Amino acid sequence: MLKKFYQPPSFHHRTFAAACGGNYENKGLVIGAYDGCNPGELRFTQAAKFYDEQESAGMLSHLLKGSHVVKLGNAQVFSNLRGDYYSVAVAGLGMEGVGIIEEEDIDQCKENIRIAAASGALALQETGINKIYIEMFTNSEAAAEGATLATWRYQDLKSTTPVHPNTILELFQSSDVDGWQRGTVKAECQNWARRLEESPGNLLTPKLFAQACIERLCPCGIQVEVHDRVWIESKNMFALLNLASGSCEEPLLLEVNYCGANPSDKPISLIGKGVTFDTGAVCLKQVKGMSKYRGDMSGAAVICAAIKSVAQLALPINIRAFIPLMENMMGGSTTRPGDVLVALNKKTVRLTNTGNEGRVLLVDPLFYSQVNQPCLIVTVASLTEQVNRGLGQGATAAFTTSDDVWRELKAAGMETGDRFWRLPFWNYYTRQVTGN
Repeated sequence: MLKKFYQPPSFHHRTFAAACGGNYENKGLVIGAYDGCNPGELRFTQAAKFYDEQESAGMLSHLLKGSHVVKLGNAQVFSNLRGDYYSVAVAGLGMEGVGIIEEEDIDQCKENIRIAAASGALALQETGINKIYIEMFTNSEAAAEGATLATWRYQDLKSTTPVHPNTILELFQSSDVDGWQRGTVKAECQNWARRLEESPGNLLTPKLFAQACIERLCPCGIQVEVHDRVWIESKNMFALLNLASGSCEEPLLLEVNYCGANPSDKPISLIGKGVTFDTGAVCLKQVKGMSKYRGDMSGAAVICAAIKSVAQLALPINIRAFIPLMENMMGGSTTRPGDVLVALNKKTVRLTNTGNEGRVLLVDPLFYSQVNQPCLIVTVASLTEQVNRGLGQGATAAFTTSDDVWRELKAAGMETGDRFWRLPFWNYYTRQVTGN
């Protein structure tokens, strides 16, 4: 899941001397400070105390006296202090001693660390620092994730020198390298998903999406199979074929397999919606904002990125993923409102709005995935704006028939800061979608 910060991190920059000798190498350092009991009072972390006493000779603590800038989500940057770092960012961590807040469904300590690492790294990146050392803030995994997510930019199509050169992030005072590496892997995989989502529709067709997955996943020991129209037709996946009929781009079904446990163990089936561009077809979407529907393959991107992180972390589980790839376009043979489609399970689906093709697209791979007798099936998709209107960016909507699965999802959301909100799966709604 991708991190969303409630407000853009802000920072204040102060330079105290002209650059002179010293082995700076354009390096920066991010350290933290907790809110004190009184206004303007700060309490340094252990790493910040070390830097203040051993490298800046107390100058940093003197400069920060009475500062109202260093708050959670903000960072103050100092340049040309003593020591090996050209710039030092002091990031706010909020109150010390926070933990899991049940009412908020979040581990506030880890979330504050992610925000602090993000605001500090971003502040240094904005000043041109390209090698940043970050303290662990008591949890190096959360620090690595926050900083790596914050400093990423989509710059693939820049014709000139990128505004933000690639930033190198390293752990200051290497005390938990394993945790730092885990956080980096998770964040880099999220950034890959973000890159796929931001790619223009003409540069990420179903074929190009499949090629990108082959290039990224196969080197990790993940098996990727790309099934074409002939194979899809042979499996009677006519819902997928009909939905893709308006586009010149051929539909594909991507099958991704990761085996990290005993091959006889039941796999987890993951299914991601892969509509690489969605015009709405006959039910054409508004021109304003239509370009954002290049990201209608977010479910597919998240699934592929998740499997990549699972492989890199060598988790002992088996995964079988099924990803239908298509474009939802206007064409002479496109599906019309009111058309009845026959799915793989022989059930009929009446499509009243061709712009809501996503939920129908998942039917065939959802039924096909049962061939492997999975222990769990998870679908990920960008299905409806109504959920976004109701929940905003604060939570991801989840439907599940299993209370055990819901408890695991809720716990994972607390841990990562990507929270879930359970929506009802009652018979009342089943009757509403069952036509005569």
